[in-house]
Amino acid sequence: MKTYTKNQTNVKGRYTRQKVLVGMTRLPGLLRGFVGPILAATLILAVLAGCGIWDRVGITNPSETTPPTVISTDPENNATDVALNKIITATFSEAMDPSTVTTTTFTLKQGETPVSGAVTYAGIVGTFTPAADLEANTTYTATITTGVRDLAGNAMANDYVWTFTTGAEQQPPGPDTVILGAASDFAILAGSTVTNTGNTIVNGDLGLSPGSAVVGFPPGIVNGTTHINDAEANNAKSSLTSAYNDAAGRAPGAAVSGNIGGQTLTPGVYTSTSSLAISSGDLTLDAQGNAGGVFIFQIPSSLTVTSGRQVILAGDARAGRIFWQVGSSATIGTNATMKGTIMADQSITLETGATLDGRAITRIGAVTLDSNVITKP
Repeated sequence: MKTYTKNQTNVKGRYTRQKVLVGMTRLPGLLRGFVGPILAATLILAVLAGCGIWDRVGITNPSETTPPTVISTDPENNATDVALNKIITATFSEAMDPSTVTTTTFTLKQGETPVSGAVTYAGIVGTFTPAADLEANTTYTATITTGVRDLAGNAMANDYVWTFTTGAEQQPPGPDTVILGAASDFAILAGSTVTNTGNTIVNGDLGLSPGSAVVGFPPGIVNGTTHINDAEANNAKSSLTSAYNDAAGRAPGAAVSGNIGGQTLTPGVYTSTSSLAISSGDLTLDAQGNAGGVFIFQIPSSLTVTSGRQVILAGDARAGRIFWQVGSSATIGTNATMKGTIMADQSITLETGATLDGRAITRIGAVTLDSNVITKP
């Protein structure tokens, strides 16, 4: 076999690579069998390296030296009002060696105090799950250290550090709401009569069942529909009975008695053993940021709100989620401001100028009005 080398020339005095290649084609069959696979393997390795396929197929690229990075976190850096049961995650720029993503390399601290938790890794995401809820209104610092490594063994260039602040403590939602059913559209619903004096405004339906006497409209105005002993009124009375019994039958809650004016109460069931009054100060109902918070007052006898007193809503409390179950009768004094649905077994009286953001609904007796504004929630 004749070949040319780098130090040899052909008759024209030039190196001829073509003849070298031609000469290779004349190599013995066994040697040619090794050359082909070697060239093919070299080509495949070059393509994998050039196209970045290593991580996609789970093969470590031996020539890859780019340090991994953290590309996003949850919560984000400087996030506020973070939930107390938050699970913290960090997303990397590439697949990491799972054995390096641990409680040593992924940490959470409150000041200098480590937070206990578990660390897991899947895909390209590291997860820190705190062992218990985080503290309210507290700043935390999360850190991914340079101890984490990618599949090629490359470490991050620097620690990745971010902070976030938790929100306020979530309050228990309180009891389930009372379902009013067909009675929910009514601002006024009575058993015997509805009597009005003056320029009362009723924002919602007015109903009467089984009675038939509705007096004082006009001058009173009903911004809704008046139902007198018809199917709608009868259905509403049936729903009222169910709602009244539901509220009365709830397990007793915090004990209240006498006068609850001047107090601030949070969602829950409040149980009295006799009459209840709001007289020596205003009553504040504070849902503490929980718009779904429910207040239920179980009053076996009478409810009295004296003149000028108010029920004040705070912390996103809603009138539509306040229920006064009254075993006899309720009286809302002159220019008083009342909130919630009053469900009385007997009668309800709103004295001159009193306002009610709620409902005045009775099972048996009358509803008596005098220049009032009643607005269904």
